[in-house]
Amino acid sequence: MDSQEHSSAHLIQGPSPPGPPSGASPGSRTPGGRKKQDWSCSLIVASLVGALGSSFLYGYNLSVVNAPTPYIKAFYNATWERKHGHPIDANTLTLLWSVTVSIFAIGGLVGTLLVKLIGKFLGRKYTLLVNNGFAISAALLMACSLPAGTLEMLIVGRFIMGVDGGIALSALPMYLSEISPKEIRGSLGQVTAIFICIGVFTGQLLGLPELLGKESTWPYLFGVIAIPALVQLVSLPFLPESPRYLLFEKHDQAGAEKAFRTFLGKEDVSRELEEVLAEGRVQRHIQLVSVLELLRTPSARWQLITVVVTMGCYQLCGLNAIWFYTNSIFGKAGIPPEKIPYITLSTGGIETVAAVVSGLVIERLGRRPLLIGGFGLMTLFFGILTVTLTLQDHAPWIPYLSIVCILAIIASFCSGPGGIPFILTGEFFQQSQRPAAFIVAGTVNWLSNFMVGLLFPFIQKSLDTYCFLVFATICFAGAVYLYFVLPETKNRTYAEISQAFAKRNKAHPSEEKMDSAVTDDKTNGRPETDSSSTLDNYVKNRIV
Repeated sequence: MDSQEHSSAHLIQGPSPPGPPSGASPGSRTPGGRKKQDWSCSLIVASLVGALGSSFLYGYNLSVVNAPTPYIKAFYNATWERKHGHPIDANTLTLLWSVTVSIFAIGGLVGTLLVKLIGKFLGRKYTLLVNNGFAISAALLMACSLPAGTLEMLIVGRFIMGVDGGIALSALPMYLSEISPKEIRGSLGQVTAIFICIGVFTGQLLGLPELLGKESTWPYLFGVIAIPALVQLVSLPFLPESPRYLLFEKHDQAGAEKAFRTFLGKEDVSRELEEVLAEGRVQRHIQLVSVLELLRTPSARWQLITVVVTMGCYQLCGLNAIWFYTNSIFGKAGIPPEKIPYITLSTGGIETVAAVVSGLVIERLGRRPLLIGGFGLMTLFFGILTVTLTLQDHAPWIPYLSIVCILAIIASFCSGPGGIPFILTGEFFQQSQRPAAFIVAGTVNWLSNFMVGLLFPFIQKSLDTYCFLVFATICFAGAVYLYFVLPETKNRTYAEISQAFAKRNKAHPSEEKMDSAVTDDKTNGRPETDSSSTLDNYVKNRIV
């Protein structure tokens, strides 16, 4: 056996049982004997830096417009009067404000549609880096709108910030999903949701009158956006690209192995490479599929339906309605109006704590219990909240029960439905299908977001407090669908997850593609290769 064959055999066989490979830190073992995956420094930094400049900014922009609303409307009125010589009409002001808020979702849809085009040429990491340009330019436009006396700058800035959010909520989950081992893929993916919640909380905190929520300082609320973007811009270049992207789309096998070593924090990455190559053997001659091709793929049909359902429920489950009622419910409970902004901070705190707890337990409990349980609990508390709001004038203690229900709904949402839909989108699809899948998921997400903002005022006006029954029905329907359709994806490879859907899809992608690959080999006069020889050839040619 020559030196190349000896190295190949060593890589395939992996480390010997008595101890860890040289250069690798020994992993701890759970009581059941299964090896527990350690978090490397590079994984932690990649998740924190990636989320800070991406999902954090999305959450921040969801809440930052609430506190300065009266000051921004006054700015619109003054600008209009200076340009046109008369005060702005009330209906026109309402329209301008509605456009300012909702154009964020339109920008998000545009950003989602751009992800595949940008990501194909730049990859996951550089897509996130380029995306910082949108955030910084949007921050400058919005922060300078008051000194410039131009309301259009604020509206355009909100649109550009929406583009940033659309790209971020697709590129970041893809990046985190592809750099993480399957043992901690859920926990690492939940970082996206945790930083959305931290962003919401930060927007509420900085919007307090003692900080930036004053008439003279509200533009700085938008200028702050540039800081996380700059942090990501100077930090992320020192981290590797997604190894799956390097291997499958750039065919840079040496770079993929180096990236695996960096993210996993060990020298022996043979097991991870074998898992990726097993997926690669199913996807020979890989080529990114379009959205239309994905929609026509029988082996991905139920994965796609499940992503659409979870993303739709994510936006239509009624959390926006909760924000609408929060101030009035707190007022009914006897809290002075000047204290309500500080009490509202508790909602952002509850969001963050629930998301962190979910990230800690997701690999122990799994995706199914957290997602189904979250929607189920939201259904229950929405029903109770409808009763308490209807009867809130009958007893002084009922408004306090409404507050408890609001906090419980927020906690239930963030414990599962608030982050797991992004994780599932990354887990359900093969490398060639993933960008198209995130376009579909992002489109549903942003269209649902826009639809809620457009229709909720009419729903609330027609049904009043009974509007929560609509959201309870949506949450209940989502929980029932997921109970019957969603398989557990915890600690499974992408190939195993595809096989879990195979019976429902009535298609077996692995078998079909392997058969076609074998037929192609025979047609071209090549002998059929098995798994071990493929890996051996890869190791022999690229890794030694």
